[in-house]
Amino acid sequence: MLVAVISDTHYGNKTKNLPSLLFQHLEKKRPGLILHAGDITSPELLERLEEFAPVVVVRGNVDHLHLPEEQVIEVEGLKIGVLHGHQFVIMNAQTLTYKALDMGVDVLVFGHTHRYYYDTYSFHGQRVVLLNPGSPTFPRMDSAGFAFLKVDSTNISVERINFW
Repeated sequence: MLVAVISDTHYGNKTKNLPSLLFQHLEKKRPGLILHAGDITSPELLERLEEFAPVVVVRGNVDHLHLPEEQVIEVEGLKIGVLHGHQFVIMNAQTLTYKALDMGVDVLVFGHTHRYYYDTYSFHGQRVVLLNPGSPTFPRMDSAGFAFLKVDSTNISVERINFW
């Protein structure tokens, strides 16, 4: 299954425009699911994303929508955890790996930094994938964009989409 992974759009509180490239890629690739790792800030954007695929979204630090802090879903037999990341005093690979293990997930999707991050860690024989798609609207020391996560049984691959 192809999953679009988005975070930190800040639609409505910092911007009224989203890059058309985001919607062009969603239209072209037609993912089976969209994960939004927080700071969506707008029910209108949520409705727009739902035109492309079902959306799983969590609350970011600037969200005023009634959303869960974290979610765990299963895709093709793999568990994916989604959270924003503002909950951590120190957000580094070790902290995020421990959180993934606590949640019992194979993949942890997070946001908050507005920077793309993708890596795989192994802890006591358990593999954990960490993925931050960055921000399509307000990147920090990075290019704007998002990611596609391709999941089929035990295989995971990530395609980063850069807007510039």
